[in-house]
Amino acid sequence: MAPPIAAFSKDERVLCFHENLMYEARVLGVKFEENEKKGAWVYMVHYKGWKNTWDDWVAEDRLRQFNDENQALARQLKKDMDAARDAARKSHAKKKGTSTRDSEDRNSSVPAAGKKRGRDFEIEKLEDFHSKPTVRIIIPDILKSILVDDWENITRNGQLTAVPADIPASLVLDEYHKQNQAGHGQARADILEEVVYGLKEYFNKACGTLLLYKQERAQYAQLLARFDDPSDSLMKRPLSDVYGAEHLLRLLTQLPSLIAYTDMDTQSVGRLREELNQFTNWLSRSDNIERFLSRPYVSAQ
Repeated sequence: MAPPIAAFSKDERVLCFHENLMYEARVLGVKFEENEKKGAWVYMVHYKGWKNTWDDWVAEDRLRQFNDENQALARQLKKDMDAARDAARKSHAKKKGTSTRDSEDRNSSVPAAGKKRGRDFEIEKLEDFHSKPTVRIIIPDILKSILVDDWENITRNGQLTAVPADIPASLVLDEYHKQNQAGHGQARADILEEVVYGLKEYFNKACGTLLLYKQERAQYAQLLARFDDPSDSLMKRPLSDVYGAEHLLRLLTQLPSLIAYTDMDTQSVGRLREELNQFTNWLSRSDNIERFLSRPYVSAQ
């Protein structure tokens, strides 16, 4: 059976996901890979301004057409990442009793525009943020596509996630905990419990400041009013009991920047990285996507 037509062609200008951001790239090669199912097209890409050592074969769902809409998405993803880093930097500076300005000056290491190796240096810092042990979370491609759809539904289509969610983020994490706590020994069970607890804490503290698009602010304000109403079932409920898996997925993209300002040692970071990557793999399973990430959006009107 002949393979389907490739969505992108050799020498085409595209945008490509790398980690949680999108970058301009050029397609260097195209090939169809057979597998046990029906096969798929893969593409060799070269990221603009990057060294050739970063050239890589990528799946089709990591690529987007190079158009105004997707360029706006790339800028928004970068803006959200920068906002998360700035917030974490300010929090860290406050905790250490230093000024935000001093912290920024001390940690600023990207050379000024035009300096030799400026672009290469910036890319390398994505792998080693502020020279600290990093939690590199691998977001499966299917979850990246869901993140893009989520962004488009909120910012382009005038829609919102329904809140309170039928299955809130806290229950998603509880379900993961329940399914994975057995058969791994007490040490791993303790780590799993700590990670699930930590994710809930991060979610509750970050949701209102880092995980919402501006189009969701009015909805959030309404929730805050309900949290203060003694007659409301949502009174004093944590945000992880209200928002769903879409916002939990957004948190996962922000965690590397947030954790970079903690005092975790290399061993602890390694254990956390392993657990978080197992969680993203679990969340990307088709049954969990269907259960947690397939609910319809509602009109913002």
